[in-house]
This record gives sequence, C-alpha cells and structure tokens, in this order.
Amino acid sequence: MDTWQGLELISDQHSEAQQAQSAREHLAPAPADEELLDAYSRAVISAAERVSPSVVYIEVEQANTGGRRAARAPREQKGSGSGFIFTPDGFILTNSHVVHQARRIDVTVLDGRKYQADLIGDDPDTDLAVIRINAPNLAPARLGDAQHIRVGQLVLAIGNPYGFQYSVTAGVVSALGRSLRSRSGRLMDAVIQTDAALNPGNSGGPLVNSRGEVVGVNTAMILPAQGICFATSIDTAKFVASRLIRDGRVSRSYIGLAGQNISLPRRIVRHYNLPVETGILVVSFEDNSPARSAGLLKGDIIVGLENHPISSIDDLHKLLTEERIGRTSTLTVIRRTDKVNCHVIPEESRTRTSK
Repeated sequence: MDTWQGLELISDQHSEAQQAQSAREHLAPAPADEELLDAYSRAVISAAERVSPSVVYIEVEQANTGGRRAARAPREQKGSGSGFIFTPDGFILTNSHVVHQARRIDVTVLDGRKYQADLIGDDPDTDLAVIRINAPNLAPARLGDAQHIRVGQLVLAIGNPYGFQYSVTAGVVSALGRSLRSRSGRLMDAVIQTDAALNPGNSGGPLVNSRGEVVGVNTAMILPAQGICFATSIDTAKFVASRLIRDGRVSRSYIGLAGQNISLPRRIVRHYNLPVETGILVVSFEDNSPARSAGLLKGDIIVGLENHPISSIDDLHKLLTEERIGRTSTLTVIRRTDKVNCHVIPEESRTRTSK
C-alpha cells in the first residue's frame, strides 16, 4: 500500500469515528437543568434554599396611639413585616418599627404553621427587635461576620414584600460604612448599602451572602430612588440581640441637654489648636439633668468628651455608651472665648424600649 492509499484509509476511519460520536450524542439524554445553570444562579439558589426555612412572616396588631387623624383611624391598626429565626429555641430578629408598641404579634413559618409571638425587646435607636415563638423543629439561620463583607459581592434579600411571602431578590453590596438616621433620631453606623430590591414588608428580613450566612437585617429603602436600600450590620444585630435577650433593652447613657451643630470661629480653632471646626451649641437642659449639675451653661459649645473630639450631636451620641453610666467624664467646652472643662456623670437613658 502506497502512502496516498494509507492516508485515504486513515481519513475514512476518522470520518466513520466522527459519525459514530455524532450518533451517540444525538441519542444521549439532554443535560439536566441544574447542569446548565451558571455559577451566579447556583449561588443564588443555594443561598436561598439554605436560609428560606429560617425566614418568617410577621403580622402585627397595633393600638391607635392618637395623632391628628386618630379620630378617623381604626382603633387597631394592622401591619406586617419579615424576620428570621436565629436560635433553635425560637428567638427571631426583626425591625423595631415592625413590632414597636404591638398588642399582638403573629408569626408564620415556612411550612405554614402560625404562632403567637412575645416581644422580648426592641431598640428604636438601631431599628432592631427580638421576638420569640414557642415552636418545635425550627431552622435557625447561620449568622455571618460583617467584617468579611466586600463591596461588589453578591447578596440576597429574603422577605415578604407587600405580603408576597418568601420573595427573593439578588444584588450586590453597593457600599459599606454608611450612616442612616433611625426613627428615634440617633444615627445608625456601619450600615450596609445594597441594590438588592427591598419593598414594604421586607423590613426585618435577612440580607444573605452567597454562603447562606446572614450579614445584615434589611431595614430601609429610599423612595422614589431605585436600587438604594440599606441593612443593619449583623455585627450590630448580634450585640443588640444579646442585650435585648438579657435585659429587654439596650442601655445607653445621656447627659440631658438639647443642642445644635454650629461652626466655631476660626480664631478660636487656631488659638486653642482644636481638632474640630464645629461643635454643639448648648440650647437648653432637662430638669435635674447631669449636664446642668456639671455646670454647663446655655451658649456653651461642646468640642470634646474625655479627649475625644466632638464636632456634632452624632459624635456625642456615639460616645455616650453604657460604659459611661455613673462614671465621671470630662466635657471640653468653649465658653465665650475661654476653653473650660466640666465634669459630668452620665446617667442611664430614661428611654425604655421593652414591652
């Protein structure tokens, strides 16, 4: 057999092999849908399946507390929201604004079972609350670590928007370390911004990473903006939940004054080499308040507490923690053109957030 005949025979054999392979592929069953899913879809499905059994639907009856339209409003008002089980014995995290001043709280779990819940405590300053149900065979969510979140990573929001139970939306972490004003007026720090769509009813539901770990508690959206939504960090939620379970409230200190943020005269800033250019102008005091007892005067400008610079009311709020209750602290103030120190003993905040 010459060279050309050998090449022709090899070519014929190769052609026959291709035809056989094509026939086998034609007869083989089509791949399952799961095999066609891309990595993104698989991550969303896996995380949703892992966390959904922990998500609950919360229905609330609240008494009409009065107001301009109280006469026309029904005696009882109903609302709804979301939450998630985080312990096997029935503790549930949700938003304070979902359950605050509720007369009755009903919780529905994934399999349709419905239970009446008890309010353990709520904290309007962080818009977090803990409720509890007595139920068997609960599936607690796995809590993550907010320190490991990165901008751009995949997150899911699971909740009950407009009563459509166990709805899942997906997006990314848009920004970290945002600040958001709570309904109590305090500034919430370390808030997560996401474009995972939230709607009324998502409040209190979990924000979840691709591993199915809860990294935030969905709390707010900006209307009419699209894709600007916020969640309280799970690290904040862990701390608040532990205090609510232990005490029914989160203790914070206060000094009992009203003030406003103002700019300092530049000559004062330069003369005293101040690290801030703004401070808190003292406007008024509460009766028998620690601030009044410390000798603060109307017109004083607070610029520091215990060597921490203070440029705004929010700065002061951050420093008035539970640890300062009953401990003497030094306030640095500008009084007219003098820099003076006042010694104040913060008291426990009189706000009670437990039932």
